[in-house]
Amino acid sequence: MISLRKSAFTLCLCAATSLAGTAAAEDMHLVGSGASFPFPLYSAWLKDFSKQNPGVTVDYQAKGSGAGIQDFVNHTVDFAASDAAMKDEEMAKVAEGTLLLPMTAGEIVLAYNLPGKPKDLKLTRAAYTGIFAGTITKWNDPAITAANPGAALPDLPITVVTRSDASGTTFVFTQHLVTLSEAIRKTVGMGTTVQWPKTPQFVAAPKNDGVTATIKQTPGAIGYIEYGYAKLTKADTASLENKSGKFVTPSEASGIAALASADPKSDDLRVWIPDPEGADSYPIASFTWMLFYKKQAPEKAAVLRKLVEYGLTEGQKGADAMGYIPLPANIAAKVRAAAAQIQ
Repeated sequence: MISLRKSAFTLCLCAATSLAGTAAAEDMHLVGSGASFPFPLYSAWLKDFSKQNPGVTVDYQAKGSGAGIQDFVNHTVDFAASDAAMKDEEMAKVAEGTLLLPMTAGEIVLAYNLPGKPKDLKLTRAAYTGIFAGTITKWNDPAITAANPGAALPDLPITVVTRSDASGTTFVFTQHLVTLSEAIRKTVGMGTTVQWPKTPQFVAAPKNDGVTATIKQTPGAIGYIEYGYAKLTKADTASLENKSGKFVTPSEASGIAALASADPKSDDLRVWIPDPEGADSYPIASFTWMLFYKKQAPEKAAVLRKLVEYGLTEGQKGADAMGYIPLPANIAAKVRAAAAQIQ
């Protein structure tokens, strides 16, 4: 089992230091929870941030976007993270005001486990929507073999691995699927939790690391995970047909191409690209958000503003190496301006 099975991490340093624009900081303990999608990247960020700011302790529990939002609404955390942002009705429950800041972006990939490890598996839009609708059940189905001439695809049942928890990854993935398939819109739906077909073909696992592990342990399995987990665990991933009819593999370049059209027109930084335009665009990409209270203790607000600035600068430098997409410059500028509302 990969080390990401650990659902929380604690980063501790003890000396005091100065924070920009504030007096010497006393020891401070910040607690966050939420999305597992950005967990590997946020883990690296917070470790380095703590090194640069002795006296700051950060705990982040990666237990899923839905749980993180609930913790944020219940005021049991100082910040949260979600791949599904928040709904208006959820934000209305937070009297201090809510700030949603996209801090990184990523691609959702279809990881698979097939005997013989065929490389460069291609899946058309009809093929992967059919798999997740439960209508394509064998790996040698004509909908799959037609796009993979010469590949020795077995007469093997497809095991579809989905999320068992309320998940922003599920939200982004199903948002894409319902854009392509009316049948999935009517039967599965879109959301952090959905009604996958109730057949033995479908199994569920918690968080991105749980889905990744289940795929690796199950011959014939396919499931949706964040690209960073696939990259970290060297999982095989399919090339997917995009809106332009081109098969595209997940990468920094194809992710940047997908995000190119994202341009929020207001202070609301919730922006979605469920089926991006462009021949070079990977078809399933999304931002992921950190959630902050607008009003809080000034000392804590100063640390959180500095954390955001770290994420926008040093934090973006390591994004690609870990399988994430650096923020486009226009989005980073809007995040920096919005972060001033953390007071």
